[in-house]
Amino acid sequence: MSDTGTGSGWSDRLGTVGVWRGGNDVDAGLARTIEALGYGTVWLGGSPGSDLRRAEELLDATDRLQVATGIVNIWKSDPAELADSFFRIEERRPGRLLLGIGSGHREATPQRVRPLDAMARYLDVLDERGVPVHARVLSALGPKMLAMAAERSAGTHPYLTIPSQTREQREALGPEALVAPEQTVVLDTDPDSARRAARAFLAGYLRMENYTTTMRRGGFTEQDIADGGSDGLVDRIVPHGDAAELTAALRAHLDAGADHVNVQVQPASGDVVGPLTALARELRLAR
Repeated sequence: MSDTGTGSGWSDRLGTVGVWRGGNDVDAGLARTIEALGYGTVWLGGSPGSDLRRAEELLDATDRLQVATGIVNIWKSDPAELADSFFRIEERRPGRLLLGIGSGHREATPQRVRPLDAMARYLDVLDERGVPVHARVLSALGPKMLAMAAERSAGTHPYLTIPSQTREQREALGPEALVAPEQTVVLDTDPDSARRAARAFLAGYLRMENYTTTMRRGGFTEQDIADGGSDGLVDRIVPHGDAAELTAALRAHLDAGADHVNVQVQPASGDVVGPLTALARELRLAR
């Protein structure tokens, strides 16, 4: 195991719960609200560019909020530029930026071939440029990428996984690595409308091989994955209900061994501050 993980302080810095949101959907005002509610970190999704300008803007707009990329796509972001951006931000806002790095998925990235080799080459450039191993985590869904995360990063930031998989990741990485899963939720006590929102969110992912493979590893069947997802799959991957029920879903990851869980509110185009406020109150996050 490298000099990584919770021993490098990320568990304390990130806080127990953070917020995952598409990078283009987080501005300075929302970042300040997330910070005021008591969340420790905002994770920027949607393959943020290697210039990391949005991450820098959010760090400048807040006092203590951590910013993590969830994730920088190695096929779309230049590693040398990413390294330069990391050091530019680290000089101004030391210890508040975590690089989440991943290889994306074949359906959206036609050039994605031999992702393990490509990730190794990408990390080689970061190493050559001096980016610390403990300043990055990998989005590791499969066992081989998880092994690379253990050797060459602080840990893993998995996406669309369930608590039993969080437990497996903890067992694979050991006690010192950072395990920081994403958890999508719908704050809605009506099962029919909640599942409609969840299925709208899941529709694209259910056509992506890396995610459906991960679902099968999690115990879901082909029948679960077909036709927009079974109710059982939808309810477990995208829990719905009131704030107490969603809080229980977040805590299930922590109980399974996660250091930190980041919550993604759906539908993303609707009000997110209301659900985040309700969850923060239930989680007793306010400082």
